[in-house]
Amino acid sequence: MRTYEPNRVAAVPLRGARLDLEPLRLDHAAEMAEALADPALHAFIGGAPLAEPELRARYERLLAGPPDPTTTSWCNWVLRLREPGTAVGTVQATVVPDGAEIAWVVGTPWQGRGLAREAAAVLAGHLRELGAPRLVAHVHPEHHASAAVAEAAGLAPTEEFEDGERRWEWRAEEPGRAVTPDSRG
Repeated sequence: MRTYEPNRVAAVPLRGARLDLEPLRLDHAAEMAEALADPALHAFIGGAPLAEPELRARYERLLAGPPDPTTTSWCNWVLRLREPGTAVGTVQATVVPDGAEIAWVVGTPWQGRGLAREAAAVLAGHLRELGAPRLVAHVHPEHHASAAVAEAAGLAPTEEFEDGERRWEWRAEEPGRAVTPDSRG
C-alpha cells in the first residue's frame, strides 16, 4: 500500500470484469446525456436529466477541479460496458485527507445487471490500494439497490443521516491493514 496523498489521486483507467472505467472527458457528454436521460433515474438522487450542453458544462466544472486542489481531488469515471462498447453510467470519488466519498449511477436500461456493484467495487478497491483510510457513500434509505451496491463495495450502514440519506462507511482498522468484506468476519 502506498502513502495516501489525496491531492495526488487522479482518475486513471480502471477495469472490471465487464466494465472499463474511463476517466471523464468532455466528449463523454453527448453519450452520457443519452445514457442518463430517463427522468425515473432521478427518483432517489434528485434533479432532472441534463441535456448535452448542460452536462458538458458540468463536466467542464468537474474537470477544472476542486476549489482547493492541495487537499482535495475530484475523480470521475464513465462506465463503459465492454460489449457492445456502450457508456452506461458513472462513478466518482471526492478524495480528501481522511478518505473518499464515492457515488455511482447507472442508466435505467442497464440497471439490474450488477454493473453498479462491479463499478463501485472496482473503485473502492482502487482507493483502498492507494491507502484511503475511509470510504463513505450516502444512500437513500428506500433505495435498496443502491444499498446493495454500497455493501458490495465493502461499506456498512451507519446510524448517521445527511439530507435524508444514510451514511455508509468503510474504515481501515489500522494503518497499513485494509479491512475487506471477506476479512470482517
